[in-house]
Amino acid sequence: MRIFFTGGSGKAGHHVAPYLASKGHQVTNADLTPLRHPDVADLRVDLTDAGQVYSALAGTPADDLDTPGPSTGGGSAYDAVVHFAAIPSMFLAPEATTFQTNIAAHYNVLEAATRLGIRKVVFASSETTYGICFARGERKPLYVPVDEEHPVVPEDSYAISKVAGEVVSRSFQARTGADVYGFRINNVIEPHEYAEKFPAFLADPSLRRRNVFAYIDVRDLGLATERALLTDGLGFEVFNVANADMSVAATTQEVIDTFYAGVEVRREMGRDETFYSIDKARDLLGFSPQHSWRDVLEDPRAQG
Repeated sequence: MRIFFTGGSGKAGHHVAPYLASKGHQVTNADLTPLRHPDVADLRVDLTDAGQVYSALAGTPADDLDTPGPSTGGGSAYDAVVHFAAIPSMFLAPEATTFQTNIAAHYNVLEAATRLGIRKVVFASSETTYGICFARGERKPLYVPVDEEHPVVPEDSYAISKVAGEVVSRSFQARTGADVYGFRINNVIEPHEYAEKFPAFLADPSLRRRNVFAYIDVRDLGLATERALLTDGLGFEVFNVANADMSVAATTQEVIDTFYAGVEVRREMGRDETFYSIDKARDLLGFSPQHSWRDVLEDPRAQG
């Protein structure tokens, strides 16, 4: 596929864009900062400028210059858009700037992509939409495991921008009938961060309360993204994206007893199963995470 990838220079994108290229896809990174990866073309685009976004998506990918025939008039040479670009968290810019930047970029990308006839868009939403991550004080989920039907009522501008982006995406999908899939991505972890960060998490599980004790290995995020690109016909859907296990050494029951007393447990859960349900992504996308912190660190609670 020819993929227009926004935010390929960010923490997640600089892994996922090359991963898609390694799978044989032709990837163009649309970002203000170049990725400078040999397998990914860079295109400097200000996504908050609707004209730049439309022109970029209507243009010719660098690797298409040897394709015979005239340029594509009135449409796009790209087969899919992966939209990861955003101010990626709270505390990086004033709240109004975070919201305005993220929603303007999101709207511009969705409008240009669907007007130009692109039939597949995968976009980054966030775990923060559930209102737990950046809540003031302690906020517990209404039930566990947290699935995509759980209410999304955040208080911070970053998460509000992500909820608004889901609404924009649903509306453009209804207008066009394209496949538009959103990923409510949990805390992104790069491979080197297991040794750097996880010893503290294993010693003190309370450090992971705001992330619902979950995480997503960036390599598995790449896998999930490709599975979404290759899965057609779902219309508009949102998916939780996380690894299959928790980011702490405490067992599921210990986490329930310590942190989720009084919270409804809707089904039996495995000993180390994530509280951030990925059942939908498994069922509809065939997503099967391949990585775990246990591949790098010894589980202090392992038996035998």
